[in-house]
Amino acid sequence: MKFSIKKTDTYSQARTGTLTTGHGNIKTPVFMPVGTVGAVKTFSPEELKGINSQIILGNTYHLYLRPGTPTINKAGGLHSFLSWDRPILTDSGGFQVFSLAKLNKISDNGVEFQSHLDGSKHMFTPEISMEIQRDLGSDIIMSFDDCPPGDADHETIKNAVNRTTEWMKRCHKWLSDNPERYGHEQVVFPIIQGGTDHKLRRISIEQLSPYSSAGMAIGGLAVGEEKSAMLDTVEYCDEILPKDQPRYLMGVGRPSDIVAAVRRGVDMFDCVMPTRNGRNGHIFTSKGVINIRNEKYKDDMSPLDNESSHPWGQKFSRSYVRHLFNINEVLGLRISSTLNLVYYHDLMDKIKNEIEKNNFNTWSESILNRMKDMKGM
Repeated sequence: MKFSIKKTDTYSQARTGTLTTGHGNIKTPVFMPVGTVGAVKTFSPEELKGINSQIILGNTYHLYLRPGTPTINKAGGLHSFLSWDRPILTDSGGFQVFSLAKLNKISDNGVEFQSHLDGSKHMFTPEISMEIQRDLGSDIIMSFDDCPPGDADHETIKNAVNRTTEWMKRCHKWLSDNPERYGHEQVVFPIIQGGTDHKLRRISIEQLSPYSSAGMAIGGLAVGEEKSAMLDTVEYCDEILPKDQPRYLMGVGRPSDIVAAVRRGVDMFDCVMPTRNGRNGHIFTSKGVINIRNEKYKDDMSPLDNESSHPWGQKFSRSYVRHLFNINEVLGLRISSTLNLVYYHDLMDKIKNEIEKNNFNTWSESILNRMKDMKGM
């Protein structure tokens, strides 16, 4: 896997680049739609390609529980199972094990947990997470990390940094001893921890950098800290992270946060926000987020978003889509989710264009000021 930087903005840390994988090239900065359980909800693979989704994200924890790696193995890996021939990134399952499952025991060996589905007991270790991701066949594997909660104290975060490093060593060894299974390259991104403590972030980066050849992820943010603290931490990490590798800011998805993070050198993003919010009737438009369920849209015959690049933005009225939500018609979810992902992909395209023109610093300051007055941005 190769990452090449095409253009760096003169007045910020923003850059464009190309990440080359066995399933195609990814133009960065990029937003990755989340297909946690093997599908980006309400979308077919062809529809995702049609709106220029370059890469999707799957989750080790959820796919391990359902349908299970033996089933995906029989299909020839996750790409074949999903009928998706573009790149896939899989999260290690660490965040879900710590946040979603009912925990039994955390130790240096791994995590014992009960499934959120049926209460059955399971064990995740770095080796097991790597084995599952080998079976899935994702292009980008995430290391198994210790994910402390947002309100964790300093000692807990420090211990998480050290444990994440030890687990990364075990991930690296297992992957070195067990080659790829489906004929294409898989690479692992270490996940740095440290909360908003700059000293701990430096330690985490320095300890994990020897195991990074393809990219690094910034984990442990967007878990309740102040936005200013999050962005300060991202900016600090930018100074230390390898310049020749992509940086992935995990789980950060507000449009204003994406623009601000690109200014600080981030290349890759994922979040459930555009699709989850879409299914709840919150639609990202050029003027901000609208809650299409609101009574005020009952007789509003104006289009959802005249400035959307997708024809549905002009084709369907706010009144009609509100009606679809009121009668629980799945078409309403599809329209809102589609327009939301299109908004995100268009935002990333605009970001890339402004960087290429060396105008990103001026443009980003302007759009961030406008977003302050836009609901939900």
